[in-house]
Formats: sequence, structure tokens, C-alpha cells
Amino acid sequence: MERINNEVLWIFIGLFSFLIIASIIGAILAAVKGPTSTIKNLNSRINAWWVMCIIAGVAIGIGAIGSVILFAIISWLALRELITLTPTHRGDHEALFWCFFVILPLQYILVGVQWYNLMAVFIPVYAFLLIPTRMALSGNTRHFLERMAKVQWSVMIAIYCLSYAPALLMLPIEGFEGRNINLLLFLMIVVQVSDVLQYVFGKLFGKHPIVPKLSPNKTVEGFFGGIISASLIGMMLWWATPFSWWAAFLLSLVITLAGFAGGLCMSAIKRDSGVKDFGTMIEGHGGMMDRMDSLCFAAPIFFHVIRYFYV
Repeated sequence: MERINNEVLWIFIGLFSFLIIASIIGAILAAVKGPTSTIKNLNSRINAWWVMCIIAGVAIGIGAIGSVILFAIISWLALRELITLTPTHRGDHEALFWCFFVILPLQYILVGVQWYNLMAVFIPVYAFLLIPTRMALSGNTRHFLERMAKVQWSVMIAIYCLSYAPALLMLPIEGFEGRNINLLLFLMIVVQVSDVLQYVFGKLFGKHPIVPKLSPNKTVEGFFGGIISASLIGMMLWWATPFSWWAAFLLSLVITLAGFAGGLCMSAIKRDSGVKDFGTMIEGHGGMMDRMDSLCFAAPIFFHVIRYFYV
């Protein structure tokens, strides 16, 4: 059973101290320079971070079960946004019912009971066979492959990949028993800080878009500034992990690169659908998937790297 430890408390003290300072700076900027669009966006992001950190703190305070439930809810909301963004046919509705109310809860139950062998293959094998079978039974063959791929991709990203975040709690790392919640916090902090710092460096110094046609706001300067800075922050958190300082840096580099890839792929989906955000649930951040896009790619890689080298 995971429990709150002194390392977690210090991490949250640092997070909330940072948010207090950021809120003060945001208020000063708004008073001095006026409510410009950039300052409004900054303050909206800070307010959203307050909400997300409080929710995360409550879930972690409940323990492992709280973390699993939190990510199950996040997956449900993210899946809803993905499915809403990609048009579905009437014949897909029963397959979608299975996705939301059978596949999703079963995946997180497997995470909760720490049944790794089945959790790792349940969606990539069994759900991937079940979804097209259920869609075929509807008799609707129009754009069948495209419809099936959209549903399977949504399930893979929103449920399977995200479930690897709370699955970190099941890893039996020698000498680190009862502290796996630190790994979850490490992953979330490094990946989300990387997103923020890429945005900040891009706004301050960005001149060369990486993929202009896809996401003109993602720049070379923002990429390198955000990735390196977030990796250094991850290195400074080594004391709360089973990693050495250099391993913490390398792992941070890996997950920030994976997170960047996730953000890029999700931007391609939004660009193809002609929308700016996946939703409007989080003020200043768009929808749930807009916040989780990086984590979707980073979580499974982080999990398996740790499992390979530390378990």
C-alpha cells in the first residue's frame, strides 16, 4: 500500500510555493501591463494548475486506489473528447459502449489489483479484436477500416497508454517499497513542466518552427529550452526516486522527448479535424486530452524503462 512520505510532502510544498510565486507574478503583470492576451493566457494556465495540483494532492492522499480512480476518470474524459472529435456511425455505438463501460474499467481494475501480465495485453490483444468484431456485427461496412482505426487509436491512447501512469505503483523496486507514488509524481512533474517551459521558451525566444504546417507555436528554441530545462529539474528531483542524479537526467530526457512526440501527434489530429483544442473543460488549457497528450506517450515508456532496469 502506497503512503504519503516526507519526499511527497516536500514535492508538494515546492509545487504550491511555485504556484504562489507564479500567481503573484501573474497578478503584477496584469496590473502593470494590462490584460493582454498573453498575460490572460498565462494567468488562466496558472489557475488551471492550482486546480489540477489540488485534485492530484487529494487523490494521492487517498493512496493507490485514489490515484487509479483519478486516472480512470481522466481516461474517461479524454476518450470522450477523442471520440467526439472523430465522427462515428450509428453502428459504432454499441462498440463504444464496450469501450467506455467495459474495457476502460477492466483495464483500471487490472492496474488496481496489480495484474501486470494481463493488464499489458488486455487492450492491445483482446480489446483490439473485440472492437472490430462488435462493429462488424452492426452490418455497417461504410468506411469500416477508418472507423475501426479511430476507435482503436482512441482506446489505445486515452485508456491503455494513460493507465501506465498509475501502473507505476505496482513496480516492486528493491529498497523503494512503499514509495512508488514518488515515481508517478516525478513523471507528471517532469512531463508537464516540459510542456510549460517549451511554451515559455517558445514565446520568449522562438523564431524557427519545427513543423510550421502542423504547429507553428512549437519552435526549435522552445523545444531545446523546454526539454533541457525540464530534464535538469528532473535531475534535481533524483533524491525522491531510486535513480542516481545522472539516471534521473537521462530518464527525464527520454520522457520529455516522448512527451514532445505525443504533443506533436495530437496536434496533427487537431489540425486534421480543424480545431484548436480537444475541448474546453480546463480554462486556459483546452480539454483533458490537451493536458494529457504528452503523458500518453511518456507514461508507457517510463514504466517499461524502469521495469527493465530497476525491477
